[in-house]
Amino acid sequence: MANHREFGADAGMDWDAEAASFDNEPDHGLRDPEVRAAWADRLRSWLPHRACDILDLGCGTGSLSLLAAEQGHHVTGVDSSPAMVDLARAKLAGRDAAFLVGDAAMPPVGEQRFDVVLVRHVLWALPDPGRALRHWRELLRPGGRLVLIEGVWGAVAPVGIPAERLTALLEPVAGQVRVERLSGDAVLWGRAVDDERYAVVAAV
Repeated sequence: MANHREFGADAGMDWDAEAASFDNEPDHGLRDPEVRAAWADRLRSWLPHRACDILDLGCGTGSLSLLAAEQGHHVTGVDSSPAMVDLARAKLAGRDAAFLVGDAAMPPVGEQRFDVVLVRHVLWALPDPGRALRHWRELLRPGGRLVLIEGVWGAVAPVGIPAERLTALLEPVAGQVRVERLSGDAVLWGRAVDDERYAVVAAV
């Protein structure tokens, strides 16, 4: 099965229908202790060391939200799929977290501001990623950061957003931008991968 946002809503996926089996993929459910620990370590290195407010857009079933909450952060998750949001709420029951159904490009968070906007495999599928980045920047407090996990998937008809393009889109939005290549870390994905996968941490 493809990653949750490797084929986004624009590709016609019914994410409510996919929700029940979504966590079966190693990097979705993070059920394997090694995979879970690898993502936890990466997330710890991308997020502030102090407790902060995180907005997880396209949160799916909340696996990254849960890791962030376990590291002491308050998490607000947004996903367009009500079924995914229900699973995320159940997964983080009793945690310092809230989940909303809504559009990742224009999340329904009102006047709230966050220390981190965390987005995995969503940006590439949006019709105007530059506009989304500009809006997300406005949701950040001074000194906040964008943590964007993206890639390019498929050999025959590749989909995704290359790191070079994403960093160009970030030029008018962010100050310091760091790219971390993830393709070579097989543990993150539960298998070896040969496509482009990376994270961008952008301070604004």
